[in-house]
Amino acid sequence: MDKETAISIESLSKVYKLYDKPSDRLKESLGFSRKKYSREHHALSDISFAIKKGETVGIIGTNGAGKSTILKIITGVLNPTSGRVVTDGRISALLELGAGFNYEYSGIENIYLNGTMMGFSDEEIEARMDDILSFADIGDFVHQPVKTYSSGMFVRLAFAVAINIDPEILIVDEALSVGDVFFQAKCYRKFEEFKKQGKTILFVSHDLGSISKYCDRVILLDHGTKLAEGSPKEMVDLYKRVIVHQGPPEEKEGTAVRSRKTEDGGAENETGGESGGIRWITPLEMNPGALEYGDRRAEMTGFCLLDKDGIPTNVIEKGTDLTIKVRVRYHEDIEDPIFAYTIKDMRGTEITGTNTMYERVTVEPRKAGQADVVTYVQEVNLQGGEYLISFGLTGYRGGEFVVYHRLYDACSLTVISTKNTVGYYDMNARVSVEPDA
Repeated sequence: MDKETAISIESLSKVYKLYDKPSDRLKESLGFSRKKYSREHHALSDISFAIKKGETVGIIGTNGAGKSTILKIITGVLNPTSGRVVTDGRISALLELGAGFNYEYSGIENIYLNGTMMGFSDEEIEARMDDILSFADIGDFVHQPVKTYSSGMFVRLAFAVAINIDPEILIVDEALSVGDVFFQAKCYRKFEEFKKQGKTILFVSHDLGSISKYCDRVILLDHGTKLAEGSPKEMVDLYKRVIVHQGPPEEKEGTAVRSRKTEDGGAENETGGESGGIRWITPLEMNPGALEYGDRRAEMTGFCLLDKDGIPTNVIEKGTDLTIKVRVRYHEDIEDPIFAYTIKDMRGTEITGTNTMYERVTVEPRKAGQADVVTYVQEVNLQGGEYLISFGLTGYRGGEFVVYHRLYDACSLTVISTKNTVGYYDMNARVSVEPDA
């Protein structure tokens, strides 16, 4: 490993043996028979990469991709089945809430405990104590047992210890998702300071906005293998394809998606062929916590979200177009149907939305047996974050308002942003500063 490399991973693999019941483990270990009682789970398979000193590198991937496993091997929490890990520099890691903390000890006692585990003397820890307490900002709770802390206070203290003991390599696994927005901003300012000081940062996050904004390079894992590595934008775009099973054909041979026309003029996915089709989400596949009701004389049978490149995904870059398609089938004759969608925040506050009546889109009466695909195209200027999308199919029958079908909180929408402003929306303000004459 050269002097400019902080972390070197060579052909790293981690295999777990899985047993149906504890007695099978005992039988296999005693070797009473040649029968194999276990099956192998490859958490990591032949992964190699290197991280230069001073780089900020993110690791992304779906749940079960092996992100946390690789961090635990780098920090020595787990041993690899095969392969080699070499690091150059003092590592400070924040992998899981509570890792290395004694719940019966006070915050102060845990600061000394963690510092000692990292190789610092009491005098060195005391010299950094003011910086740690100032960063954590949990007041007198620092003298109380950590078992009395909220999850927010816990992570503030753990993170304050991790980044204020002068590490050369900082490794973080999703810890920032617990703190509030102000604490996260403080942490990322610290990241910027570390980068200027030439320190190395490796972190796992589902916050793709932070990955895009702060990382120099991103590594994409998928089912224990390294799918690709490259610039944040390239890897986020590829990740959006992976989560809807449309990975690059050269990496996912035989599992690309092709589109075929359906009887209602939409498109439906099948395995094989070329990619580029629409993956319809049916009510059976949508958010299990969604609220669904209506008299079903007309109903929505599927929907999908497409990004600016026409790729099915619920991860959209701020400032780009989101296309929403909804499939509708009519079981009875319907006069003047009204189609609607709404975007809400995670607290349930309605942020925006529209319908065909507001947009003055005339929809002719529909006959029983007919079907439509309703398409909404919306420029997304929402702040980065998580949102929920609801759909509605209503109308008037004999002068009375009728709900045919509603799907509340049908799916989530993740907006990636490298620049957030105040409030829900970015109004794209133009700012200039000029000397006063």
